[in-house]
Amino acid sequence: MPTVKAKSKTVDLDDSDNPEWLAADFKHAKGPDSLSDIELAAFPKTRGRPKSGTAKQLVSLRLEQSVMEALRATGPGWQKRANDILKSAMKAA
Repeated sequence: MPTVKAKSKTVDLDDSDNPEWLAADFKHAKGPDSLSDIELAAFPKTRGRPKSGTAKQLVSLRLEQSVMEALRATGPGWQKRANDILKSAMKAA
């Protein structure tokens, strides 16, 4: 059982749930080629958030300070509410 000395304190490193691998363990280990399609499906192929069906576009827009203060005062999610306000104004026009 290995021990580590850290700042005048000896810490016992006993991890019986995760023993050290031996050569035989590596020989019997499965690689990614031996995994079934179901097992491979558990690992996502891409990173990050899933893509939306309706992609949004990043824009730079200059608005009056009073408009921005009013939107931000509505709390978290104000950007979505601003988008909804613009959509309803387009439908009304």
